[in-house]
Amino acid sequence: MAVPDIIPIEELFAPPAQTAFSLSPDGAQAAHLALWRGRPNVRIEDVDRPENVRWATQDPHGVERFLWTVDSRWLLCVRSGAGDGPQHLFRADPHAPHTEMVDLTPGPGTRVRGIHLPPDHSDRVLLQVNMRNATEYDLVELDITTGKRSIVAKRFGSGPGWFRSRTGDLFRMTKTAEGDLQVSRRHRSRGTMKPLAVVNGRDHPLGPYPVQITPDGTAAWVGSNRGTDRTRLIRVDLRTREESEVDSHSVYDLDTRAQYSPGHPAPLIHARGTGELLGARYLGERQVIHALDPDFAEVLENVAKLSDGDVGAISSDLAGRRWIVTFTHDRDPATYFYDHSTGESRVLSRSRQALDPAELAPTRPVTITARDGLPLPAYLTLPLGVEPVRLSTVLLVHGGRWWRDSWAFDPVVQLLANRGHAVLQVNARGSTGYGKAFTQAATGSFAAKTHDDLVDGVRWAVDHGYTDADRVAIMGTARGGYGALATAASAPEVFAAAVDVDETPDEELQGAAEPRARPPMGQDADHIRSPWLLVREPGTPLARLRTAQLVDSLRARGVPVEHLHIENKGGPHSEPDIEVSVYTAVERFLALHLSASGTP
Repeated sequence: MAVPDIIPIEELFAPPAQTAFSLSPDGAQAAHLALWRGRPNVRIEDVDRPENVRWATQDPHGVERFLWTVDSRWLLCVRSGAGDGPQHLFRADPHAPHTEMVDLTPGPGTRVRGIHLPPDHSDRVLLQVNMRNATEYDLVELDITTGKRSIVAKRFGSGPGWFRSRTGDLFRMTKTAEGDLQVSRRHRSRGTMKPLAVVNGRDHPLGPYPVQITPDGTAAWVGSNRGTDRTRLIRVDLRTREESEVDSHSVYDLDTRAQYSPGHPAPLIHARGTGELLGARYLGERQVIHALDPDFAEVLENVAKLSDGDVGAISSDLAGRRWIVTFTHDRDPATYFYDHSTGESRVLSRSRQALDPAELAPTRPVTITARDGLPLPAYLTLPLGVEPVRLSTVLLVHGGRWWRDSWAFDPVVQLLANRGHAVLQVNARGSTGYGKAFTQAATGSFAAKTHDDLVDGVRWAVDHGYTDADRVAIMGTARGGYGALATAASAPEVFAAAVDVDETPDEELQGAAEPRARPPMGQDADHIRSPWLLVREPGTPLARLRTAQLVDSLRARGVPVEHLHIENKGGPHSEPDIEVSVYTAVERFLALHLSASGTP
């Protein structure tokens, strides 16, 4: 095909037009988040009359997330809070869109956590909130209609590890000193917690996930890799502590990305009315869903025909007849409505509707063999309209020590490919989702073998003819930015440029700024010689000092360093104009130092 036109950065990084679709429990209305005066707010359409669209909220602060009440009467909305600011729970009336939201948790420093809607009480909601004491979170039952609140348990904590069964029992999941997870049940009259079972968590970086109490309160569904390399789904009987396997995949782990990033779908799919288990998600190169219910298996088979993407967020009415399904896709993420009783389906939204999927570059899974023989899962994106030979290449390093890259739309990847660069994303050892042994292969060697894996990815791309060895850049965001810097230091001959975008941890900046005291990830900063772009928010005074020390040290040795300061009160890159500024600088920097032939 012909070389595609240049896609403006503003279009690539524009927020999705519509997100977070949710069907009302009665199946009559579909709600989603859309921008109202630049802030996300809730908009509703009637399922049977989709032309009837109206705003359910018009809040200048914006709505972070929302829930339908069980009877479809109200919407419960969490107002966006910047940083550690207040974050209240509001009630909105979907039938009176011009009525102001009602604040159900008033107070200057109130923050809401862990919202739970009991299926047997449509007028009640349970939540963790710090209204009594700013530093303590209580478990509170709130009457949605009247706003009356009653404390169920004081000092219940702010974590998500609790559950109310359909029988009314309260369960709590807490981490032990050994890294395991203890499941306890609260005594109804005395208010004390009775330990029931301990779930092995020592082989999970952040503890076992998911852990959910079954609707009847007799057992827990747990993601476990006890006695196996793969994280599978087991059932733990809370009376006998007996474990039994519910489901597993021969190659893939349960998809636990939601533990690290709540924007990803949960690994377990439940029936909306009963909470019973419908399916389990597994993730390898792409996602696989195992249907655990015959009716859901039919639904899944039919909705899978709507898109060649992966099923993401999914919601249904109480009857399991009407469904809304959002698909993850590398070029065309979209949301569909599907009626299982009639077979009717239609597109509700293409979240990147300003972009033509045919002008975007496909991302494909590849496997790279590390120097010690370990297979490394990776993703390769090649620019359209040019011969995929000896291209300038950007190695993207994912953030988070316990994270992974996966197949999805990524505006950074599409920007780089549109500008003529090949993009390689390597899930180096230590990345999660590929089995216990793969994650533990990085233990004690994040500074060595993980960086070797990234370099081995570049050498694979060169050996296969995709990459020009003289025009390779390495780039990462947050902890991935530091990984990019440290890898560039460990193999300076491999990289022509390096980009480090925001939030390198303070202690690691200190290691880079003071190489004699603490070399970064085992490497001396004096080894860095490639041009380097550093993007930083102001951060703490200590972080600013360490950044300045590192920049001054590199410049004193003649290393070209560009240091871009960004101001953003809403959190890392939350504002589209901030991202446009950042990636305009990245685009220019890479064009200067990689001189990409074949650039559109």
